[in-house]
Amino acid sequence: MLRWVRQQLGFDPPHQSDTRTIYIANRFPQHGHYVPQKFADNRIISSKYTVWNFVPKNLFEQFRRVANFYFLIIFLVQLMIDTPTSPITSGLPLFFVITVTAIKQGYEDWLRHKADNEVNGAPVYVVRSGGLVKTRSKNIRVGDIVRVAKDETFPVDLVLLSSDRVDGSCHVTTASLDGETNLKTHVAVPETAVLQSVANLDKLVAVIECQQPEADLYRFVGRITVSQQAEEIVRPLGPESLLLRGARLKNTKEIFGVAVYTGMETKMALNYKSKSQKRSAVEKSMNSFLIIYLIILLFEAILSTILKYAWQAEEKWDEPWYNEKTEHERNSSKILRFISDFLAFLVLYNFIIPISLYVTVEMQKFLGSFFIGWDLDLYHEETNQRAQVNTSDLNEELGQVEYVFTDKTGTLTENEMQFRECSINGIKYQEVNGKLTPEGFSEDSPDGNRHGLVKEEELFLKAVCLCHTVQINADQTDGADGPWHANGITSPLEYYASSPDEKALVEAASRVGVVFTGISGDSMEVKSLGKPERYKLLHVLEFDPNRRRMSVIVESPSGEKLLFTKGAESSILPRSKSGEIDKTRIHVDEFALKGLRTLCVAYRRFTPEEYQEIGKRLHEARTALQQREEKLADVFNFIERDLELLGATGVEDKLQEKVQETIEALRLAGIKVWVLTGDKHETAVSVSLSCGHFHRTMNILELVQHKSDSTCAEQLRQLAKRIKEDHVIQHGLVVDGTSLSLALREHEKLFMEVCKNCSAVLCCRMAPLQKAKVVRLLKTSPEKPITLAIGDGANDVSMIQEAHVGIGIMGKEGRQAVRNSDYAIARFKFLSKLLFVHGHFYYIRIATLVQYFFYKNVCFITPQFLYQFFCLFSQQTLYDSVYLTLYNICFTSLPVLIYSLFEQHVHPHVLQSKPVLYRDISKNAHLGFKPFLYWTILGFFHAFVFFYGSYLLMGEDTSLLGNGQMFGNWTFGTLVFTVMVITVTMKMALETHFWTWINHFVTWGSIVFYFIFSLFYGGIIWPFLHTQDMYFVFVQLLSSGSAWFAIILIVVACLFIDVVKKVLYRHLQPTSTEKAQMYSNRVALSDEFIALQPLSRARNQLSKISLLRQVQVSTAWTPCAASQMGKQHAHLLEECWND
Repeated sequence: MLRWVRQQLGFDPPHQSDTRTIYIANRFPQHGHYVPQKFADNRIISSKYTVWNFVPKNLFEQFRRVANFYFLIIFLVQLMIDTPTSPITSGLPLFFVITVTAIKQGYEDWLRHKADNEVNGAPVYVVRSGGLVKTRSKNIRVGDIVRVAKDETFPVDLVLLSSDRVDGSCHVTTASLDGETNLKTHVAVPETAVLQSVANLDKLVAVIECQQPEADLYRFVGRITVSQQAEEIVRPLGPESLLLRGARLKNTKEIFGVAVYTGMETKMALNYKSKSQKRSAVEKSMNSFLIIYLIILLFEAILSTILKYAWQAEEKWDEPWYNEKTEHERNSSKILRFISDFLAFLVLYNFIIPISLYVTVEMQKFLGSFFIGWDLDLYHEETNQRAQVNTSDLNEELGQVEYVFTDKTGTLTENEMQFRECSINGIKYQEVNGKLTPEGFSEDSPDGNRHGLVKEEELFLKAVCLCHTVQINADQTDGADGPWHANGITSPLEYYASSPDEKALVEAASRVGVVFTGISGDSMEVKSLGKPERYKLLHVLEFDPNRRRMSVIVESPSGEKLLFTKGAESSILPRSKSGEIDKTRIHVDEFALKGLRTLCVAYRRFTPEEYQEIGKRLHEARTALQQREEKLADVFNFIERDLELLGATGVEDKLQEKVQETIEALRLAGIKVWVLTGDKHETAVSVSLSCGHFHRTMNILELVQHKSDSTCAEQLRQLAKRIKEDHVIQHGLVVDGTSLSLALREHEKLFMEVCKNCSAVLCCRMAPLQKAKVVRLLKTSPEKPITLAIGDGANDVSMIQEAHVGIGIMGKEGRQAVRNSDYAIARFKFLSKLLFVHGHFYYIRIATLVQYFFYKNVCFITPQFLYQFFCLFSQQTLYDSVYLTLYNICFTSLPVLIYSLFEQHVHPHVLQSKPVLYRDISKNAHLGFKPFLYWTILGFFHAFVFFYGSYLLMGEDTSLLGNGQMFGNWTFGTLVFTVMVITVTMKMALETHFWTWINHFVTWGSIVFYFIFSLFYGGIIWPFLHTQDMYFVFVQLLSSGSAWFAIILIVVACLFIDVVKKVLYRHLQPTSTEKAQMYSNRVALSDEFIALQPLSRARNQLSKISLLRQVQVSTAWTPCAASQMGKQHAHLLEECWND
């Protein structure tokens, strides 16, 4: 129980040892002094709160906000001292804001709890008491033997004990963990691989010693000690033995494994990055404005306190005959009286701080985020994917982006690889009609109709078919019995691969005659021109980013030991000692210039003595418990040398649709685009040119292949000099990973200067962490630009999390990027609408919302301050307590909320077609000091007009009724309040450009509601109120014609100057946005506009649009009817536009 309580409070004790000892099936030693280690249970907890800590934890988080904490202090002050207003005036709005926020956060956490309970309650099977027992996932303990069936996900981190295969191997996919979609092979140790039944496993006596949990998905060091017939056999355990929670079992009927890491100690849970809380620029501006208004509040309170005592310096005002002091008041401390009066004024003016601003902003962000998901223009029909919002806090940041950092593969391109060319033995080949044809040959040429493959071609294709991580769907029939094409060599096998490149190469090899037909036990089977061959797989030298290559050692049917290697040309060519190296290097560069992704292929033959030495070294490195990775790297480098070059491959990755137009639009909007990719220099440059990132007229500068600080610094200085000399033309910069590391180490400032003067930057050969470093470099530069990172793979996650706004592409490399992003879209082309339309709208809406809130609260509380000059600073309140409480909650809250959800100051089509309009809102233009000053001064001006306009009417003669009955101070306050509610609501109406029935309803409805409420509130004697100050006040006010005249006159006087200013500025100094507004008042209907029309009209519009789509389809099907359909198309369009 105590441990459970500690876990709930987050105080789980740390592990004392560096290793953990796990007794399989929990068969602990029987000797008495053994103390079992304590391990976490298997519950996954992604929720933030529990039933026990929700209230204190949520309150603590909410009162960290300045405004909430401030109102709490004000509320406590009202409770402790005699203040002019009731504690309810502060307590009720505070309670409302805290409650609404708590309900929202509680609901979101309840959804997380619900998801956790689904995972933790999932049924699993464990081996207990000699049989399979069905239990829940959360009940699995470390040491339990768990059975997992095909296509199920692993509920814990397991060490593989056995599978349905004799060799104890199984295939898993880890797409949900690292984005890799390939089938990875995992193997059990021989001693447990033979235990394929529950009965045999129940008799297993074994102990696992392994490292404590760590987040690295690819690292696991341990050993298993199996007791067999009084003998203990020790075997090393590595990543190939560990099955990770969240991975899925494929192509294997079932496996048994022992749980080693459970719950929040699994590698998947340790990789949950609690996303650093990203704060938008608007939120930072909001906090700055809040501090300024706090200063105004303190100034007004101090000034009022000083003036009170200055006024009371005269004896007649200090103690007038009608208000004599008590003895206690005369003897009280002056300092305490000063502090008490200061606090009383603070309470009186506290409503200048808009408490409901935070909750309104949260509601606006939460509700507004649904529009992105609902936008049909961001829906991708082919994949049935719509835009996704993971973080609604950054909606307005989409309108402030200055730098876009994008991945290339899968983001700008389709990540659909197609084999295009290859180089074999110094000759270039292309695939023509399922045949490998040398360049320059065709089927019509005399030598074009070749039969079979020459020796070099066959060896090259066998290398491609043997050196890979491709798997075949186990459910498929063997390709030998499948349908064959005329040339007898096409196989219908379905391949799975870690990268689309490998899949494209193996498929291309199968089309031209060498077919990989699968792995059987420890053998790889291929068919060369229909003839089956079996190669024994001896060793796999796995790919790693440092070596940038992978290798296999196989035994050929003739008994020869061969090494096949493939990888980047920079890692293969320097290790090759023979073959057509120079010609292949030229061909690789030519492929890269065409934008193809390149790989080089080589091989090596081993003598029996060489292979014996290699086998010995590999065994020693793989069984090492210390520094295993370093030892394996040394052995791999020893093996992969003296290679004979076979050739190179060129694979094309197609550009996504409208990538060029999107990049050009971003450039017009003033956004700089950086491409960060792991591809080689030439390939990356070629793709940058083809997608419009680099222009043909652009001067391309290069910072590549530098090995030392000095050469890198010298090159940077030369580049800076060239940019200054050729400042007229545009420059593009290409930098590679190694040069970037050197530049960031010592010459960061110079590097940044060069980058900022370039229109486009391309970084190639980039590691994932380098991508994040580049984003951080720009993000923390003195200008503090807003950055956006977009990518589709697990290698883009660090970059996505580092940028101000992270966008994941729903691509073919798993969902890791999507899960870690703030927003997710299906294609790169959708970025333009996301920024230019949604980002623009969100920013304008929230900028107006924030400043309007401060404006209406200045209007609200300034008359209160002015009133003190007429009541000897006696702290008499101008408004009734109910009006004070409901002003921000009821009377003025809905119009601005609806505005912030639906406002479209320019038509969406215009915003998207004119990216230059994005510049009008860049650099937080609408929330800078000038707009803030304008709204604040406007608030003070309106407040002065409210107060002194009413005072001029009632100051000298208060008998405004025909019977001579006089008005009092509550009538005067109510008149000011009535004028204020109407004016601030009408001001919101003046700011609104896009009117819907909802806008009309809440705008005019708010004013009507105020009048109805006031009549109701003042028309009844309320028994629970201490005083009935407002009884019949409002009715009498409205019965005076002079009061109605004053209300109309003051409202017009307030808004007239504002209208004149808008008209003059719009005609004399219009912005680009205002110019666009003038001619785009009636442009094509957007989906959002249709959604807000009356139902009958919306149906009419949608039927026309569906008919338009039919016209387009039918036109595509029947070209002969194109002209007739074209007329109908144009006519329908015209009808839509007119409507």
